[in-house]
Amino acid sequence: MYKVANASEYLVITGVGISDIKLAKKAWVLPGQSCTVFDISPVNYTFEVQAMSAEKLPFILPAVFTIGPRVDDNTSLLKYAKLISPYDKLSNHVKELVQGVIEGETRVLAASMTMEEIFKGTKAFKQEVFEKVQLELNQFGLLIYNANVKQLVDVPGHEYFSYLGQKTQMEAANQAKVDVSEAKMKGEIGAKLREGQTLQNAAKIDAETKIISTQRQGEGKKEEIRVKTEVKVYENQREAEMAEADAELAKKKAGWSMEAQVAEVQATKAVALKEAELQMEVERMNALTRTEKLKAEYLSKASVEYDTKVQEANWELYRKQKAAEAILYEKEREAQAQKAAADAAFYSRQQVAEGELYAKRKEAEGLTLLAHAQGVYLRTLLDALGGNYSALRDYMMINSGMFQEIGKINAEAIRGLNPKISIWTNGGDAAGGGGDAMKEVSGVYRMLPQLFKTVHEQTGMLPPAWMGTLPDSKPPATTTD
Repeated sequence: MYKVANASEYLVITGVGISDIKLAKKAWVLPGQSCTVFDISPVNYTFEVQAMSAEKLPFILPAVFTIGPRVDDNTSLLKYAKLISPYDKLSNHVKELVQGVIEGETRVLAASMTMEEIFKGTKAFKQEVFEKVQLELNQFGLLIYNANVKQLVDVPGHEYFSYLGQKTQMEAANQAKVDVSEAKMKGEIGAKLREGQTLQNAAKIDAETKIISTQRQGEGKKEEIRVKTEVKVYENQREAEMAEADAELAKKKAGWSMEAQVAEVQATKAVALKEAELQMEVERMNALTRTEKLKAEYLSKASVEYDTKVQEANWELYRKQKAAEAILYEKEREAQAQKAAADAAFYSRQQVAEGELYAKRKEAEGLTLLAHAQGVYLRTLLDALGGNYSALRDYMMINSGMFQEIGKINAEAIRGLNPKISIWTNGGDAAGGGGDAMKEVSGVYRMLPQLFKTVHEQTGMLPPAWMGTLPDSKPPATTTD
């Protein structure tokens, strides 16, 4: 029978004429041969690997691996055909096999890295997992076509990444608030500065304009009065000439001249009064101008100082908050370090205690074995001596050097002593004794001198004078109590 495999399939033929197995895309299947078909298309395996970092922080690593047989290597295809092709690619057997390899290598690699290294070097961590898993899958003829490691996820009850994200978010928010406050401060200060400068320049221009306008008005009025005065003087002169010609007309002209002079004086006084009024108005406007100028300056300065104090207070509060957070973080790290040190010390003490217990057990076993051996030894000696316990005791004392030790101890006890031994006798029975009663009294009396001598030699004490003196000694010069 002639069989042809699809584009993503291979034929596996075994049987007569084939030593092991034969792979082909199309082939004749002869009688006595068996043919099966297996698919070589890759399959996606999705896992959530629970691992633990070097700091003993658990985390979940979601990953998707695209795995299939290695089609570019005939040896790998043979391995796959022998080991994996009998099972469905989506069966629990294949999935558990792949999952076991991936989880084992991932946990081993994660245990050798800190959480910071895993989080920051996700690409390198993925490549390392990819390489180590591929080495294990080579023995099954499998190839990792693609590996997608997703974002690390916290294990319930261990929110490391959540707290890390909150910390980063809070730092960014606080920095943004600081930046906004600084920009707002600069904008408000600049706006107040521009407004103050505008008001100052406007007040200055208005004051200068008013001063110039008043000066021009005063000069114009002065010129007008001067011209009028000159005209009036000329008219008076002409009238005086005419008065000389005509006396009557002169009298009338004199009255007119007097009136003209009065009017001239009034006009002069009016001009002076007007000048005084204008000067007062100019001074009043100058005072108002200076008042507005000082008010604008001090108000702008006070506003700027207020904003500055507010920003300084905000910055001091932010600095204290950061300092408190840093102290809290240091305390947490110190507590973790102390906990780790306490765990290490407890483990060390536990190991020492277990070692001592093991040594004591071995020592007890040795003592038990030694006692058992000594019992066997004593039982053998006792049997050899016919059950004679006294002979066994003497043999053990001789064998262990007990008598030599006793002799040494006694010798050490009397070493350095200088004993004096006195032996005396009453000289036997008296030749001419006067009866048994007097015989005893005589013996005691003969014994006393020797007894006193011995006491004197041992203690240095002398008997009283009324009891006699020692034999072979001179009377003492002094008596020792």
